[in-house]
This record gives sequence, C-alpha cells and structure tokens, in this order.
Amino acid sequence: MSLFVHYLASIDNSLAGELGALSHPDRDLIAARGGLLVASACSAAGMGEFMADIRASAGGLVLAAAVLALVAACQSAPAEAPADAAPGEFAWPTSLKVVGDGYPGPRAPCRRIGESTATIDFLDDSAALVGCPSVAEADKLGGKVLATIDGVTLISVPNDRAATPGDGDGQGDALVAGTNYNAMAQIRCAGHKGAAAAMCDAGVIRSGTDGTTVEVMLPGGVKRAIFFNPDGSFLTFSTAEADGTAAMAISSTRKGDTTIARLGSETYEVPDAFVTGD
Repeated sequence: MSLFVHYLASIDNSLAGELGALSHPDRDLIAARGGLLVASACSAAGMGEFMADIRASAGGLVLAAAVLALVAACQSAPAEAPADAAPGEFAWPTSLKVVGDGYPGPRAPCRRIGESTATIDFLDDSAALVGCPSVAEADKLGGKVLATIDGVTLISVPNDRAATPGDGDGQGDALVAGTNYNAMAQIRCAGHKGAAAAMCDAGVIRSGTDGTTVEVMLPGGVKRAIFFNPDGSFLTFSTAEADGTAAMAISSTRKGDTTIARLGSETYEVPDAFVTGD
C-alpha cells in the first residue's frame, strides 16, 4: 500500500496516519484501491470504485477528508508527461503505455497503446488500440473512437482495417509514409522466446520479380524476416548462427488464404493479400 500512503502523505500526513490506524482488512482494501487510483492517473472509473470502497469500510467517516483531498488533487494536477519530451513534440502522458515510435509506421504521429489500468477495458484481439494526439490524426486511420484520456484520442483499428496503397485495393504499391514498407498490418504470431499467441506488427517489402519480404517486429527490437517467392509462395526465413536461428527447423503450411510459416517453435500467419498486394 506504499504508493497510496505516499500520495496521501504528500497531501496531509495526519490523513496517512488515520489510514494506518484502521483495522487490517479495511486498511488493505482502501490502500489497494487508492493505489490503483493513483497509478491510473485518477481515472473516473477508478475514482468511483475508490469511493465505493470508502463508503463500505468501517473507516469511511475518518477518511472522508482524505477522499476530498484526493479528488481535489486529481482535478487540479495536470497529467504527468515524460520529462524528456522535445520542444514542439506531443508529450505522451504516463497514464498510457505507449508502444513503438509511430503508427502505422515509424515517425507517424499516432502510437500503439498497450495494456494499463486506463485501457484494459478497450483491448480487443481483433483490433489494434491506437492513441493519437488529435481527433484529426485519429480520423485519418479510419478506426472507431473509444475515448479521450489525458489529451490522447484512443481508437480501435481493426486488424483487417481499411486498405492502404499496396494492400490489393487497386491503389498501387506505394510506400507507407516514413518507412520502406509497401504496407503495414498485424499478423498472428507465437513462440518467440516462449511467447503465447498474440498479434505482431509487420511490414511488407514487395520487390516484384525478386520476391517479397515480410518483417515481423518482435520484443527487444528483434525483426524476423520471412521471404516469399514472386508468386507469393513461402520461401524461407532469414537466419543466423549468432542467434541460434540457423539451427532451427523451417517449414510452412497453408490454411485457406494464409501461409503459416514456422521457425523452430515460432509460428507466423501471413495472409496472401498482405504478401502479394496489388
């Protein structure tokens, strides 16, 4: 309960002392809920749950002043932003877990958003949770607007989202802005360092008669390159002795219009449309 006690003590030391004097079950319940509230940057949902716990506890009257002080602090304090944000850059709030350096490609203004207490209700395996610094940038992605948290517009972008140039939509095989990729999307992946099945960001480089390369972005900055023949059939993986992948078995199977490529225990499901495009 140290997070909430520390926060409460920063407002009023005597209130932190009152919390410590409560009976063990009440103290732990209130401290746990208060800690979640502070960690979630005073979200409305967290505040409601915290108030409910206060009312249900034996120490509700004793801590009424603490609740008022906490509400005041939440309403007056601006969302904490990273200290290293460059002048003119959007300061992403610490209440959100920002993933990567751009969505749908590097240096794009929006970002993938990961799981946190503020976003857990918005996560969906069939879509990417994306945050944009403005409604105008969010509208460009064509997703569903979910909420605005600390100045960030959250949208849900389906994994089979509206086609972009090079996705088989008849618009040509242009590059995603700021990248070397003809298209970017999420594909199903599993097995890297024992990871469970999930969705991984991927980019495709279509080189005509030289075939196609799909690069899958993995944790730790690792990229897994999968090569395809000019006709879209699976060819092989890029492997190396240094990381042990050269000794891993390589295979592939087909499932409908998808290639399931395997490297050792790793699997990657790559749709034909992503490989071949226009």
